[in-house]
Amino acid sequence: MPDSVVCTDRACNALDVSEFKHYGINHYHINGTENFWNQAKRRLQKFNGIDKKYFNLFLKECEERFNIGEPDKLLKDLKAILKMYYRVSAPVLMLIVVF
Repeated sequence: MPDSVVCTDRACNALDVSEFKHYGINHYHINGTENFWNQAKRRLQKFNGIDKKYFNLFLKECEERFNIGEPDKLLKDLKAILKMYYRVSAPVLMLIVVF
């Protein structure tokens, strides 16, 4: 199929791609993509599946968790940012974040 596109790891030399549009992708990006999908599948298992109509929202949540991290890390980062910009003491920070 001459119109087909094949994306492979740049280290992959075993595939004859002379009749295809071929794009070599950095191995680092492949590992990141595999990591994302593994995390998404593990999270999906916790729900024992989800309805098709919510799958895009599920993926968006997985994207946020993958890019930003877990809520505890996010809260820690938020406290550090608030402390840096507002020079507020820790007990007051807790009040700001909670309310």
